[in-house]
Amino acid sequence: MEQAISNLILIDNDMRRRAAISHALAVASIHVEPFENIAELSTSWPRSGIILIHDEAGAIDELIENMSRHGEWFPIIAFSENPAAQRIVGAILDGAIDYIAWPITAPELNDTIARATRRAENVGNAKLREIMARARVDRLTRREREVLGGVASGLSNRLIGEKLSISPRTVEIHRANMLNKLGANHTSDAIRIAIEAAMVH
Repeated sequence: MEQAISNLILIDNDMRRRAAISHALAVASIHVEPFENIAELSTSWPRSGIILIHDEAGAIDELIENMSRHGEWFPIIAFSENPAAQRIVGAILDGAIDYIAWPITAPELNDTIARATRRAENVGNAKLREIMARARVDRLTRREREVLGGVASGLSNRLIGEKLSISPRTVEIHRANMLNKLGANHTSDAIRIAIEAAMVH
């Protein structure tokens, strides 16, 4: 059996399942750091590892939002009991690199982790930048996103205003809010974020 990684970060608010998973992984010689929730993880943010998170409504979004704030990206493997295909697809679209159904044997889990590690290396920085850029763009209102799209297309405030049927002054306000929320100092930063978030091609 291939030794996948040195550090697995487990996030699961069910104490019994968390203990069962930690035990199963310890048997397979995988070091596990268990956390009850993302808030607890945020108090001692890890340096490296793979995150195994119980898939609950909004959990992956919240995790990615936190990764974006910390400027770190870790491969995410989501899991749940008897997941429906639609749920798995949703988790992958949200940013998980793999999905497993619990319960799973330690060797199967180790193989999944090894596969996720390889995939994460291949996906690498581009995916990290895309996920972080998308998390930033997601903070914008619909109007701010439209202004960002206009800016990324090289339009002036006047032209963006005409396109959106708002005044150039209103565009300016949305533009300032948009830059602030993106953490962008200049328009060029905002354009780079828009490109990384795959808003423009």
